[in-house]
Amino acid sequence: MCGITGWVDFERDMGSAQGVLRGMADTMACRGPDAHGCWTGAHIGLSHRRLAVIDLEGGVQPMTVEQDGRTLAAVTYSGEVYNYRELRAELRGLGHRFRTESDTEVVLHAYLQWGAAMVDRLNGMFAFGIWDARSEELVLVRDRLGVKPLYYYPAGCGLLFGSEAKSILAHPEVRPVVDQDGLRELLSGVKTPEHAIFHGMYELRPGHLLRFGRAGLRIQRYWALEAREHTDDVDTTRRTVRELLEDIIERQLISDVPLCTLLSGGLDSSVVTALASCSLAERGAGPVRSFSVDFADNERDFTANVVHNSPDAPFAAEMAGHVAADHTNLVLGLDELIDPRTRAVVPKAHDSPAAMLGDGFASLYLLFRAIRERSTVALSGEAADELFGGYTWFHAPELRDANTFPWVAAGYDLMPTLSGLLDPGLIAELDIEGYRAQRYSEALAEVPRLPGEDAVERRIREVSYLAVTRFVPFMLDRKDRMSMAVGLEVRVPFCDHRLVEYTFNVPWSMKCFDGKEKSLLRAATRDLLPNSIVERKKSAYPISHDPRYDAALRAEFARMAADPSAPVHSLIDHGGGRRRGVRQQEANGWPFRTGLEFMVQLNDWLETHELKL
Repeated sequence: MCGITGWVDFERDMGSAQGVLRGMADTMACRGPDAHGCWTGAHIGLSHRRLAVIDLEGGVQPMTVEQDGRTLAAVTYSGEVYNYRELRAELRGLGHRFRTESDTEVVLHAYLQWGAAMVDRLNGMFAFGIWDARSEELVLVRDRLGVKPLYYYPAGCGLLFGSEAKSILAHPEVRPVVDQDGLRELLSGVKTPEHAIFHGMYELRPGHLLRFGRAGLRIQRYWALEAREHTDDVDTTRRTVRELLEDIIERQLISDVPLCTLLSGGLDSSVVTALASCSLAERGAGPVRSFSVDFADNERDFTANVVHNSPDAPFAAEMAGHVAADHTNLVLGLDELIDPRTRAVVPKAHDSPAAMLGDGFASLYLLFRAIRERSTVALSGEAADELFGGYTWFHAPELRDANTFPWVAAGYDLMPTLSGLLDPGLIAELDIEGYRAQRYSEALAEVPRLPGEDAVERRIREVSYLAVTRFVPFMLDRKDRMSMAVGLEVRVPFCDHRLVEYTFNVPWSMKCFDGKEKSLLRAATRDLLPNSIVERKKSAYPISHDPRYDAALRAEFARMAADPSAPVHSLIDHGGGRRRGVRQQEANGWPFRTGLEFMVQLNDWLETHELKL
């Protein structure tokens, strides 16, 4: 994984822009701690921060292809293409010659062979920019699910782009402004495709490519979910899911650096760990290395709630023993979580305060930091719940059929937790409910339809589409920013587009054929897992249940509210509402403490980004 950035301007000579390009790339040094590279042409500058994973010596970037002393094309690339070996063999058969063993060079030659249509052949997670010197055109490409981020910013006769917003904000002609829609996007609990928090900036939509040349900017969709009739029976469907998962894991274990899995003891991470263990054993390369996270005194403090049904540690330990994994359970202490340096990492790395999940961002960062001491690549279980129906809002009709995004109906909503904390005038002005309703209507209009589906199947298709296009991106962003803050590459097998396409069209009656969540995934992998894991009810990513953590949050908020110089001071509800809001958090704990988490992170964000709101 890496950090990429670049600048096109047809009215400038980029030969003198290397200092600016270096500054843009260096904002993402954590994404690429191993090397920096820069390449410029007449009107183009590409910059790169490298995390070396495949072909450690040869995969230096930006990379170019030349002919007769003339540059044909150059690329700055982030991600992994898991079928690059097959593509390289095909390209060799077509006459291409390779200098390295890297997937970056394969992507560049694939473009020279097939043009932008080459993206249809790629299996992986990626974001890259290719400069076609022959046509003086920049081509930006983002993977189908949006695992790797990519932002762009039209600027006069030019265009800026980067893996993170901060790389673009580092350009001297860009000002960090967040307007009303930016705040609405931040607070709505929905990740609207194409929208970014900062004014004038956009996020290239997953499954899309952008072309920018002298004729202007064009965006083209190359992939989207489609509604198709599912003709396989239950047994065939189960076998197909298993075969797909085996192939996906096999491909995603390719690495020239140490690799591990994230193991929570839930179904999804256990499936990934079990299949990785089997694949490594077949190569004689085991055991699989795995990591989990827990909190000091969690056995004493744990209290079940609507999303946390059971502590992870016992299940993770059992699963690790089942596959004889080299397992580490990272136990986080209170001091680490409340350390201001830890808390400040989240909005800096994420380029925004963390909405919902509270300390789930900080603890994930601490987990990744510990993993990075032993591994450079990790496999994780994101998106399985969205594909196979793991959330309560797939199953409870009152949540599933609500006239809004179902996760909002289920309580993944920051706004109630901000009542009494955030200025009520600002809340009223933003009209988050109206904004959310507009975005919900737009999302529903995109859903592909299959004639003849009954009401439940039709609604499940809608919910599944909403989850893949509006909820999964939120989870992927969290994983990407927290992992790349320490230079750890996290791969997400359940986001392989072949599995996503297949499961999207599996009828709900098959996905939960025995009435349980994720029935199909359990059936496809039951033989790999202990029965306790197969039968375990879903429990969300863990949080600290230590009451002292909540008290520390309240104390920090009180300090900000009393400090007129605190950036967030003018946005706080200083009336009686603030006292009611804090009391509500104290009485109810999670999820109400997420409001305090947000306000504290908002203060850090305003400090580190010097924003204009």
